[in-house]
Amino acid sequence: MGEILVGTSSWTDRTLLDSGWYPRGARTAEARLAHYASMFPVVEVDSTYYALPSERNAVLWAERTPSHFTFDVKAYSLMTGHPTRVESLPRDLRPAAGGRARVYAKDLPASVVDEVWEMFRSALMPLHSAGKLGYVLLQFPEWFVPSRTSRDEVLRCAERLPDYRVAVEFRRASWMAPEENARRTLEWLLQHRLPYVCVDMPQGFPSSVPPVVAATAPDLAVVRFHGRNARAWKEKGLSAAERFDYLYSQPELLEWAPRVRALASEAKRVHVMFNNCYRDKGVTNAKQMADLLSGAE
Repeated sequence: MGEILVGTSSWTDRTLLDSGWYPRGARTAEARLAHYASMFPVVEVDSTYYALPSERNAVLWAERTPSHFTFDVKAYSLMTGHPTRVESLPRDLRPAAGGRARVYAKDLPASVVDEVWEMFRSALMPLHSAGKLGYVLLQFPEWFVPSRTSRDEVLRCAERLPDYRVAVEFRRASWMAPEENARRTLEWLLQHRLPYVCVDMPQGFPSSVPPVVAATAPDLAVVRFHGRNARAWKEKGLSAAERFDYLYSQPELLEWAPRVRALASEAKRVHVMFNNCYRDKGVTNAKQMADLLSGAE
């Protein structure tokens, strides 16, 4: 049976900081990370989607956590086909945007995109060297549809980070529905030994990937819980805190416990990440799931 790590997709969100979950004495970034790491064995770094990580932060994260602690890191938006705020780019790369406020990778010279990938890779090396980097999350956008071109792009992304483990999450239902599409997608991921990110999310939308459970790599399987707030999922202009605002019930978590154990029978390690980490709902559900999987009442 593989090792199961349960955690949340952030430890620094403002709504979590304001919720009262952290002790009063945990007023600094160092103290909050120390408290989080005393409660959970893994966390996902979500801030790297919005801005490139820094090597200094990676060094501090490695130094401030126990030897067994693991960081999963979300890929920068430009790297996975999302629109990216130009002000989030390093200052010396911004002129390449030609005055635009937001860009896609296709809007920039190939040399600039290459430099972004290299800066991301280099910044994470301290975590990797410390044995604390779990995977880099390649989360592709809703308009990233199944095709040979898309599959080739996933492989190119993985090849750009040869030192690191990547995991692949889709946000388009057609990758995994109907069943024939799911079979084709999973066989392709298995062929390339790329971990598939299983998801729990609101259903009924083009972005609604069904809750298919599959391990497509022998070393790693991943489950991410996005909540089931269908009302917020369909509304435009909501904040992440509103979009992922959901507290899973005990019966809903119980649906997933045997699925997670099944993944652990096929992969050496399973990461179970709660992306409803706003306020204290994610940490509450993560603790509940960890208890369920350990057999605790």
